[in-house]
Amino acid sequence: MGGLSKYFRNPFASLFSRSSREDQLAGYVIREHKLGRDLDDILDDPYIKNRASDLERRRLLERPDIIRAVGEDTAAASAAGAGDQQPPGSQTPGG
Repeated sequence: MGGLSKYFRNPFASLFSRSSREDQLAGYVIREHKLGRDLDDILDDPYIKNRASDLERRRLLERPDIIRAVGEDTAAASAAGAGDQQPPGSQTPGG
């Protein structure tokens, strides 16, 4: 009966809580991305597909830890490539 009373105390708690399975999947996504894998490739990975529905996979992309990890890598890659590119509208001499 204790579990039922917890439900009535906060019936929406499960909507806003994270499961340990979701934490494990997020950790996997972050580790694989740091190893250089493309995010779409990771989300199509059988490990993720066998453990998460389409909705759960989309929810993973809303997690701040995944956004931070993917964003930091993307920003670092952009910064590294910025020296190789000309700003839009600029032309090289003689070109």
